[in-house]
Amino acid sequence: MAFQTVERALDAESLPMRLYEKAKRLGVWNPSEIDFTRDREEWVELAEEQRDALLQTTSLFVAGEEAVTLDLLPLVLAVARERRLEEELYLTTFLFEEGKHTQFFRRFLDEVAGSPAGLARFHGESYRQLFEVELPRAMHALLDDASPAAQTRASVTYNLIVEGVLAETGYHSYFEALEARGLCRACAKGCV
Repeated sequence: MAFQTVERALDAESLPMRLYEKAKRLGVWNPSEIDFTRDREEWVELAEEQRDALLQTTSLFVAGEEAVTLDLLPLVLAVARERRLEEELYLTTFLFEEGKHTQFFRRFLDEVAGSPAGLARFHGESYRQLFEVELPRAMHALLDDASPAAQTRASVTYNLIVEGVLAETGYHSYFEALEARGLCRACAKGCV
């Protein structure tokens, strides 16, 4: 079996390769290096309803980031099986970033909020349907059916609905609310 780069060079001008280069350039943050000292100090000063509101939003993010980290690999595998190397390179950055987001929000919950229990209470029926049923179904279907229709369904579920609608609007709102109140600067920084 000939390897793709033996037969031809990587197409540096292709959209996936340009996006891969952008992801490498802009994705240089490490959740382990974020200092939560000030956030811990601010946390104890928050009123209970403020902490509860912040926990609600954070629990939605950490669960969502964990879900996509766990469920994204079949999409990468489907592209790899088709030997679309440039796209596979780019998709590996998705998995890397989702893992970092999972770690970031988990650190916040553990180190700032004191590892609160029972956060699933914040996850409504539609949230659970999307992250516990639809996302895994769409992604894991690719293990048996990597047809263009199945890849489109998985990509729409992940890229457009989960990331494009929920994560982008959620991060923006989360960041704006924290910044407006001068709260949890490390947490807000992680949302950028």
